[in-house]
Amino acid sequence: FSLTPSLLLELLLGPLLVLLVAGLGPPVLGQKVYTNTWAVHIPGGQEEANRIASKHGFINHGHVFGDFYHFRHRAVVKRSLSDHRGTQVRLQRDPKVTWAEQQVAKRRKKRDVFVEPLDPKFRDQWYLYNNNHRDLNAKAAWQLGYTGKGVVVSILDDGIEKNHPDLMQNYDPDASYDVNDGDPDPQPRYTQLNDNRHGTRCAGEVAAVANNGICGVGVAYNAKIGGVRMLDGEVTDMVEAQSLSLNPQHIDIYSASWGPEDDGKTVDGPAKLAKEAFLRGVTEGRGGLGSIFVWASGNGGREKDSCNCDGYTNSIYTLSISSSTQNGNVPWYSEACSSTLATTYSSGNLNEKQIVTTDLKSKCTDSHTGTSASAPLAAGIIALALEANKNLTWRDMQHLVVRTSHPAHLLTNDWRTNGVGRKVSHSYGYGLLDASAIVSLAKTWTSVGTQRKCVITMVSEPRNIGSHLSINKSVDACIGSDSHVTSLEHVQARLTLSYNRRGNLAIHLISPSGTRSTLLHPRPHDYSSEGFNDWAFMTTHSWDENPTGAWTLEIENVAGASDYGTLTQFVLVLYGTGSETWFCFFGLSDSKVVITVCAAANCCFCVPECNGGYYLFQQGCVKECPPGFSVGSQPINYTVGNSIPPASVPACLACPAPCLTCSSLSPQACLSCPPHSSLDSVSGTCLHLNQYMRETTGSFMVGQGSPRAQLQLSSNLPITIAVLSCVAIIATFAGIFLLLQLRSGALIKLPSLEAGSGLGGSFSLGGNRVVSYRGIPTVWGDDGVNTDSDNEEFDVQNERTAFIKTQSAL
Repeated sequence: FSLTPSLLLELLLGPLLVLLVAGLGPPVLGQKVYTNTWAVHIPGGQEEANRIASKHGFINHGHVFGDFYHFRHRAVVKRSLSDHRGTQVRLQRDPKVTWAEQQVAKRRKKRDVFVEPLDPKFRDQWYLYNNNHRDLNAKAAWQLGYTGKGVVVSILDDGIEKNHPDLMQNYDPDASYDVNDGDPDPQPRYTQLNDNRHGTRCAGEVAAVANNGICGVGVAYNAKIGGVRMLDGEVTDMVEAQSLSLNPQHIDIYSASWGPEDDGKTVDGPAKLAKEAFLRGVTEGRGGLGSIFVWASGNGGREKDSCNCDGYTNSIYTLSISSSTQNGNVPWYSEACSSTLATTYSSGNLNEKQIVTTDLKSKCTDSHTGTSASAPLAAGIIALALEANKNLTWRDMQHLVVRTSHPAHLLTNDWRTNGVGRKVSHSYGYGLLDASAIVSLAKTWTSVGTQRKCVITMVSEPRNIGSHLSINKSVDACIGSDSHVTSLEHVQARLTLSYNRRGNLAIHLISPSGTRSTLLHPRPHDYSSEGFNDWAFMTTHSWDENPTGAWTLEIENVAGASDYGTLTQFVLVLYGTGSETWFCFFGLSDSKVVITVCAAANCCFCVPECNGGYYLFQQGCVKECPPGFSVGSQPINYTVGNSIPPASVPACLACPAPCLTCSSLSPQACLSCPPHSSLDSVSGTCLHLNQYMRETTGSFMVGQGSPRAQLQLSSNLPITIAVLSCVAIIATFAGIFLLLQLRSGALIKLPSLEAGSGLGGSFSLGGNRVVSYRGIPTVWGDDGVNTDSDNEEFDVQNERTAFIKTQSAL
């Protein structure tokens, strides 16, 4: 065996290439660094997970939550630029394994702005209380008796110095864990540069002990404080998930002041397990009320970063907090975005004071900085609110923050008034937190309704973006379904788009009320051509608005270059409540509750419910119903898409027609009748009179004696009318009959007195005049002999008799 020059070169260069690939230096930006840990889903319990781990050469480091486990492989290198596909395939093929993923190291940066301390002896915590009232109003909350007692806060960071003299009394081991090393001790790792001071500083802001002569005080100085050491090592999806789901039935508030790189070009957020941890936290944490996650919005202001490109602060499950300087200015490191909810104080320029808190090695500092310092202050204020009302849900807390934060003296040029009259800014959210106001409102707060989620597809085909694209569509907010949203909380625009230079894009969303949210402002350092893949841009600026109506999405290229790209997906997601019960006030002394009823979209009205013994009448409450009205039931709400009968309240309703006044709402309960009608006392109804009856009985009904006499006349009236009608009919018939007789021409012959021949059919009254009675037939003749003339006359009389009978019949 001989060493040739080429073989010698290979032997020398081989190890060098291996070292380079193994990543002795930092990986190229954007490259994935694979670890030797796996997240594995194995139903069947701990023993089954141990068996699978042993079978495939893993060590089981315990379960994350549910059936998810943390496996570490002894034969796989700790850091690699390529995944270990063979191990992944073997693990995934095991029939007992439902899901497995090799963990990737994530770049997570502590949001701390380091500035050399200018005044190390500064001890005045100006942000908690000062004479000019440019503060968080914490002293007023303490004076109300709220100091955080009974509330547990955990700082997710690089550890916590649990034996610090200003933290020791409030330290809670059940709210602490070392995820990096897998043990219960969260003590930070000490270095010459004090790199791991971040968590201890944040903890002091929340719960530094009061009245012990050491350093300062925390906002909630009687709260319990813990820490999770999870940033001092490889940060993977599993590490984040374990930290976010630590002891959720014990810990109330998780405070995090970290996230993806604030470099103005990264778009990153929680992966599978961390997303699941957030969801489990808000649905199962605190006995179902939901864990509260407070997040620092980011320190990428100098790089013109947008916190909407950070999937942690951009999440609906986190309460995102921004910063203001002592003088009320936007700090140089602050990021602006539409997902920020509120603001607390932090550092600013060199001439502005910073934050006083605990530091490593039992020390104190007055130079804590960045949004890292703002989020723990918010966590402390939220702890005060939870002490005031332990039944608050995670969404209740966000409602309280929106309602009690105020612009105060905060300076920016983008304060706008939204559709419900609140001022909101992309730099400050709804403004500065007010500790006293939030605890006061929390004491009497009634929990909001169940969260509803309405998902609407806004584009059906790809759209060319070019230099400008506008999408406008009217929505009904899922009316007629269980997802119907009538009052907004969070709004997401889930976008999938490609663009050759992502950083040139600006994206705006305009609500039906006209509120304009900047979902993304241009990022000059973002040269990526990857676009966005189902990225959920979130805004809180339309909180409490009605989502029904036209929404507009605007995408523009602000650089003016000939860039190109395509929008392939725009899904609008509306979160909020669908309760049809609102509150409005009439100032009625007898009204108990006032409810707004919406029978249909954009069609609402208010109905007050009255106290016992009072009845609703014309949006007021009365003891007795006025004439023309009687007590009944009035519906107060309506249902859509089902047959549930509406609820009702006692109210004065109009008497049924034709009653003028009534004793009840029955048609047989009339007490009086309108003109041209009469009351039947037996049936209790009103009888309508025709014209003849009014003329006939008019003299009896006008100006006659007492009401009783008029009532008696009214009761005898039908009999009188019937008798008079019969008489009139008989008289008319007799008159017609006689008239017909006279016109018929019938003759009755009487015997002549001069003839002397006995009885005959006619008689003469002198001379030859004959008087005949027409219509009476002659039934006898002279001597019984019929002459020709007599026969002819008889025939004529028979015809006339028939005519008279016919006329009589008619």
